Amino acid sequence: MTWDEVTPLLWPATRETLYMTAVSTVFTAVLGLLLGVLLVITERRGLLPAPPANRVLGVVVNIGRSLPFLILMVAIIPFTRVVVGTSIGNAAAIVPLTVGAIPFYARLVEIALREVDPGVIAAAQAMGANRREIVGKVLLREARPGLVSGLTVTVIALIGYTAMAGTVGGGGLGNLAITYGYERFETKVMVATVLLLIVLVLIIQAVGDLVARRLTHK
Repeated sequence: MTWDEVTPLLWPATRETLYMTAVSTVFTAVLGLLLGVLLVITERRGLLPAPPANRVLGVVVNIGRSLPFLILMVAIIPFTRVVVGTSIGNAAAIVPLTVGAIPFYARLVEIALREVDPGVIAAAQAMGANRREIVGKVLLREARPGLVSGLTVTVIALIGYTAMAGTVGGGGLGNLAITYGYERFETKVMVATVLLLIVLVLIIQAVGDLVARRLTHK
């Protein structure tokens, strides 16, 4: 296979990878942020103390983080079929991608929120701010650099997950690498796929670092 034959295969696969990553990132950012906030505010000394609920949430997050993505993807195939009607293709891959990334990002959100200066929270409480205002205008606002950095790490992890999803028909660059690079021994396809994945990761990391730095200086 020549490079002229390889090139037309790369754009559709890259587009599929970007699509799966983008959609799962949106769901992960929203649900992971919510779960991370709940982990922080429901702890014993949190804004909304609920230790039993906090323990349950912690267990759920730990279980989600402990499962290797390939095992998780296979284990929730029935759930994936219920949600999207199939277990193969880009849409089907988004379900396990999101399920696998939510607990990962939730822990990063928890870490970022814990780094907020308690004195800032105490000052907000002294001024009469309610829980919603403290979470939205203090915790989340002060933790923005950490939240962005955590999301950057999560997006990069999702790109890796999409590559693994390709092993079971998830589409994208992973599927291209398996179908052509591995099964058909097309070295050029494998090399091109690896290089594209590296470029994507470098771009995302650079953008994430830039945004985090700008938020830090605000």
